[in-house]
Amino acid sequence: MRAQPDTNPAGDRARTRPQDVPESSRREHEERTPGPDTAGTPARTRLGVWLSRPLFDFHVIVGVTALLVTVGLTMVLSSSSVESYVTSGSPYARFLPQAMYAVIGTVAFVAIVRTSTRTMRAVAPWLLGVSGVLLVLVLVPGIGVEQMGARSWFVVGGISFQPSELAKVALAVWCAHLLATYLASGSDVNAALRPLAVVSVIVMALVVLQRDLGTMITIGIILMSMLWFGAFRARYVAAISVTGVVASVVLGMTAGYRSDRIRAFMNPELDPQGLNYQTIQAKYALANGGLFGKGLGQSDAKWSYLPQSHNDFIFAVIGEELGFVGAALLIGLFVIVLLAGMRIAQRSTDPFLRILTAAATTWIVLQAFINIAYVVGLVPVTGLQLPLISAGGTSMITTMMMFGFIAHAALREPEALVSLHDGGGRWMRAVFGRPARPVTSRTARRPRAERPRAERARADAGRPTRLPTQAQQPRARERATQQQTRQRPTDHSHFRQRTAEARPYRRRTAEPGRSRTRGGPTVPR
Repeated sequence: MRAQPDTNPAGDRARTRPQDVPESSRREHEERTPGPDTAGTPARTRLGVWLSRPLFDFHVIVGVTALLVTVGLTMVLSSSSVESYVTSGSPYARFLPQAMYAVIGTVAFVAIVRTSTRTMRAVAPWLLGVSGVLLVLVLVPGIGVEQMGARSWFVVGGISFQPSELAKVALAVWCAHLLATYLASGSDVNAALRPLAVVSVIVMALVVLQRDLGTMITIGIILMSMLWFGAFRARYVAAISVTGVVASVVLGMTAGYRSDRIRAFMNPELDPQGLNYQTIQAKYALANGGLFGKGLGQSDAKWSYLPQSHNDFIFAVIGEELGFVGAALLIGLFVIVLLAGMRIAQRSTDPFLRILTAAATTWIVLQAFINIAYVVGLVPVTGLQLPLISAGGTSMITTMMMFGFIAHAALREPEALVSLHDGGGRWMRAVFGRPARPVTSRTARRPRAERPRAERARADAGRPTRLPTQAQQPRARERATQQQTRQRPTDHSHFRQRTAEARPYRRRTAEPGRSRTRGGPTVPR
């Protein structure tokens, strides 16, 4: 009877027994081989692989920051060129200082990424103290300068500086340091509420005296972010939230300029040439933009129709020149900042970096959406700038610093640290440095020779058993043989038995006329 031909295309490989393949290799093969549910979705698989890259979060933050700075400088040049030419004779009068501040912000971004986390936490109290002194000095007549209704500026050599912007950064870093200290010591984090609330209220009171509503709202956002991501009790968060809303309403109704803004928001058709003039002109600019816009540099609102077109209301110029599509893409960039920042905060192992990253992301995104909301008429005008887009030197630098904190945490994710120490990202190590690996219990333990024998036995007993792979099996067998040799009894009985068995043979080989080498004739000398 003829043998049937083998119709199996896999040949002998299909008949290989499962136990012939090492467990680790089989597990890796099963993970790499797409199952029936993922075989038809290669795009989803590629996206998952792309998202799981070690430095993916860091690349996203650096890329989004570069895009926002580029868009901001372009729109500042476009929206301020007419006014700059009228006032100074050069269309670059506002653009060049903004570009200089962008360079300073980039240097601050790189410096923060390269700085160690321990140094940040050590400097945080000192930075907060310096910011508090500056907030007090700006209120002194003759030292602080009043601009746009707020006494919150220092002017030195023609360069203006707003200390409240530095106070926001200092407060965020100090609050994260305080909460991380309580969490690391195992104490109840709710005990940190008193110093956190006292310092935040003092800073907020100094800002209110400067009549700076936008900075006060930002400090409130920072405080609520710390309470939320610091895992405080819900009743504390709710009570402070209600208190903040009531205080905002009271402050808004007491001062004249703040009550005018609320009154203009409640009556959109009231005084179109006065209180509502800026809001109405912003809506006209957005309507003129349409779907794709009038083109870059072709805005009509910047011809002295829209006040502060390069600053608070720059989003209206973006909507007019780039249309709905350009405005939606800009909003999409801030959505990416939100998703990437929260992902970095979730993956951070250091509580200080986790809280600081989450608070910085919340600050940037909420400030952006509040600015967009009052430009389109959804909330009263608050004076908050569009981060990295609106003109403003101090705001540019402080926002770049907050993006630097997010990138700092992204570069210290566990996977990113392993990739950098294994040789990946050479240009990144040259620019941003290589952060040190965190000291863990495994890397900080004493060498094996220095530990007592009982401690080594406990450590070996608790260590999980790992089966060697196929490439490691010869070396594992050699180590097992050496271990068995070391564990033989020390009475040397087996050596004596072998010696007694070998003596008769040696006597036979030593008989006269026979050599000592296997019994040949004796060679005469």
